[in-house]
Amino acid sequence: MPSPAPLGEPTGPPARRRIFNLEIHVAHACNLACESCAHYSNHGHRGIVDLAAAERWMAPWTARLRPDRFSLVGGEPTIHPDLAGFVRLARRLWPATAIRLVTNGFFLERHPELPDAMRAAAPAWIDLSIHHDSPAYRARIAPVLALAQGWRERGVDIRLHDSFRNWTRRYRGFGAAMKPFADGNPRRSWEICPARLCPQILDGRIWKCAPLAYLPMQHARYGLGPEWSPSLSYRPLEPGCSDAALDEFFAREEEPACGQCPAERRPLALPDPQPAAGGRAER
Repeated sequence: MPSPAPLGEPTGPPARRRIFNLEIHVAHACNLACESCAHYSNHGHRGIVDLAAAERWMAPWTARLRPDRFSLVGGEPTIHPDLAGFVRLARRLWPATAIRLVTNGFFLERHPELPDAMRAAAPAWIDLSIHHDSPAYRARIAPVLALAQGWRERGVDIRLHDSFRNWTRRYRGFGAAMKPFADGNPRRSWEICPARLCPQILDGRIWKCAPLAYLPMQHARYGLGPEWSPSLSYRPLEPGCSDAALDEFFAREEEPACGQCPAERRPLALPDPQPAAGGRAER
């Protein structure tokens, strides 16, 4: 018979590491085209994440991480036909984690089952992002706000966020001509980074932020120049990593790849990103 553990020593599996936030792309496509989008969703990417694939990506981390909140992002998540299924999946895998759905709201009406799913998953809320302050945009989003108010009256937690007030440029140019910043101060880039608390699950691995996670997708589509090589050589956290590697990953602050982003805030006067009237985003 094995000897009991000495008094005071921990027994059983190691405790899960607590982190503030963890995110997953539900869809890579978006119905808006916001200049300098940190997820590159304005560059014409397509595709949704299969729910079964998402479960395979997420499941290895449930015993190792304890996020305060799990965020469903994109792209535009409401492009996915089974968004309620993602809410239920996140609740099943992380029973005590708050669930946040970030959306521009234009396709919420496609998801009549979502209010029930959000209420059942509480604590859970919809972060409805307002992307512009022009009269045309306000007129276009008025029916969305009316729908949101009706859902609120049914007990859904919906929070409005004027994202256009804090938009900053994350890179220069577009498509194949896109260039990183070269300010030479990764520490400062990390300190002002709006994505420094937004690690991403993609293909079962965890990436430091969206600009790094979806850069290979951008490179595959456009063939980015050699100045992106340092960022494209970034290695995410593998699901079979050691506990020490996991702790080091989440304790790490700046690293060389942070230098792709600016070292000073570069506010962006965002052009109205709304689609043409009646437009529909592809998956």
